[in-house]
Amino acid sequence: MGRQKIPLVKIKKDVDRYSTFSKRRSGLYKKASKLVRENNVDLGIVLSSPAGNAYAFFHPTHNAVIDRFMNLKTNLGEQIVAENSLNKVNQPNGRLNELDKRGEVAKEKFISLPQRIKTRDKGRWESIDQLNADDVMKFQALLDVEEIMLKDQLPEASSSSQSPSEDSDI
Repeated sequence: MGRQKIPLVKIKKDVDRYSTFSKRRSGLYKKASKLVRENNVDLGIVLSSPAGNAYAFFHPTHNAVIDRFMNLKTNLGEQIVAENSLNKVNQPNGRLNELDKRGEVAKEKFISLPQRIKTRDKGRWESIDQLNADDVMKFQALLDVEEIMLKDQLPEASSSSQSPSEDSDI
């Protein structure tokens, strides 16, 4: 059925009303934080709970938001405080954005992993058949170099190993 439209009526039970307020306040704060982070805006939210408690969310400071709303110029001290608050928020937000991007890249790699496993399981000979002439020459040169390196290491390996003693049959 999916989401359905729920009519807006006052919730009668106090406990349910307080719980719903808490959840919606949290969701509103998350959306406000995202709006601030993505659009670098000044934002202010003031809420009053059903119990009469006041809640507020301001970015960067309440004075900066009010002054912006009233179209007044802020004095130098308040402007410095606002910029300092903005810097304190932007540093973790930059890190958060970087981690979000890294998470997306990791998710893409995780999703493409089965495809890479299938490709690997095809076998190396099938992929060698797809090489062009230059790739074959490079592959041959690599094999030649490996062969020379193995020949150089072979005398060292045989001289370091000792022959079995005559008493080894006992």
